[in-house]
Amino acid sequence: MLATISRRGVLTGTAALLASTALPRLALAQGGGRLIVAADSEPRQLNPAIVASNGVFFISSKVIEPLAEASYDVGGLKPLLATGWEGSEDGLSITFTLREGVSWHDGTPFSSADVAFSAMEVWKPLQNIGRSLFANLEAVETPDPLTAIFRFSKPTPLQLIANALPVVSSVLPKHVYEGSDIVENPANRALIGTGPFKWGDYRPGEYYLLTRNDSYWGEGLPHLDDIVFRVLPDRAAAASSLEAGEVHLAAFSSVPLADLDRIGKVPGLSVVTKGYEALTYQLIVEINHRTEELSNLKVRQAIAHAIDKDFVLDTIFLGYAEKATGPVPANDPTFYTPDVTTYPFDIAAAKALLDEAGYPEGPGGTRFSLRLLPAPYFAETRQFGDYLRQALAAIGIDAQIVPHDAAGHIKAVYTDHAFDLAIAPTVFRADPAISTTILVRSGQPDGVPFSNQGGYQNPELDALIDEALVTLDRDKRVALYKDFQRMVTADLPLINVADWSFTSVVADSVTGVATNPRWVVSNWAETGLSE
Repeated sequence: MLATISRRGVLTGTAALLASTALPRLALAQGGGRLIVAADSEPRQLNPAIVASNGVFFISSKVIEPLAEASYDVGGLKPLLATGWEGSEDGLSITFTLREGVSWHDGTPFSSADVAFSAMEVWKPLQNIGRSLFANLEAVETPDPLTAIFRFSKPTPLQLIANALPVVSSVLPKHVYEGSDIVENPANRALIGTGPFKWGDYRPGEYYLLTRNDSYWGEGLPHLDDIVFRVLPDRAAAASSLEAGEVHLAAFSSVPLADLDRIGKVPGLSVVTKGYEALTYQLIVEINHRTEELSNLKVRQAIAHAIDKDFVLDTIFLGYAEKATGPVPANDPTFYTPDVTTYPFDIAAAKALLDEAGYPEGPGGTRFSLRLLPAPYFAETRQFGDYLRQALAAIGIDAQIVPHDAAGHIKAVYTDHAFDLAIAPTVFRADPAISTTILVRSGQPDGVPFSNQGGYQNPELDALIDEALVTLDRDKRVALYKDFQRMVTADLPLINVADWSFTSVVADSVTGVATNPRWVVSNWAETGLSE
């Protein structure tokens, strides 16, 4: 579905952007240039070592680098700050060989001390994903400046840690953060990293500016002189700015799906779907198992049967999604299995299950009422909330939509548990242990976003998840996660509806696009602008 990029320049829009945002005019080196990118949000926390999320990575990954990045090559990883990694036979240690000749943006040499500090003081205690992933990390030894040895208290699969590196291993400068309140450190807003771009400026509501790192370790990189993330929360504004030549790139489907067919025909613009393969989003229905009706498996099965996935794909996603069969998407080449319980669209079956569960139709055909909270982050999650309300009404469940802004939704669902059903866009990141098992594993502390806050408890499932975390044999680990998918789809702690990715609209003057499966949240060192 990757469109062929044609030839047309849009650099004439740079002058308009400079005027509209009062950006400083920079002397541009030959062959460099300024890439102007539409940004539909302004993350308050920009440190990816603390908040490993795509909204943060979109900007910060150009400044702060991980140990490795995702790759289309065999093995799936490209070395960045680490040039190699090797696990011990007992699974209790992983040794990283680090890249020589790397400096922080302030000129201080990068070393294993930075990796050890980041792992022990940031990833393990503070990071949203690292808290669980590195729970068994006891120490990081640094026998020399280019070697970091991770020591674990329990066997830890190299496969798991390697799969997680692009997401969880953003390295921070120890000399900047040590002895400070890490969460409140000013460097979280004016980033200091080793990446191809340095922090430039930020004007709220207008832009983020990143400038070329002339001392970058990658030979001849980066190709760009600077990157401007222009704040355009209105999707229509992103589309019109592309057409006017004022923006080179709009990512994360910031151009509405309904406009893609039209804008893809504009000379010099192309719709690109590649570069998101490692960022598969999962549209799921979160379930509060404290709600009496929803604690009944037959009710959960009825809700699953009431959802017409074909309608969802065709009407909400306009074909830019796939049916979900369970908690692992079909595009995952390692862990996915289709051998799971499925729930075809069947209104009669759904009604029969509700009758069997002891919830007959009452006056007006209503059986009971539920609170439904659609996540406000995407148009698709909001639209699916409206659809699900209608789908549930067809089987006698009165779903009342409770709208929130982003902060209010996070608090209501993940701290206050003030919901019955919620619509969430979770992310699958190459390994179930990195982001998927947390959605169903019991014992998660209150307030952890995108985790099991519905009160679901299944000791057998918990035991399987825990076993997979310490299983070193690759084939056995894969088999465990296939059992995981079967257990989840049979008991329905949540309901997986669709797996979707994003689209980019790109001007043909942009080179080096979609070069890896996480391209939009990678460092863009090889991205450039042609004449």
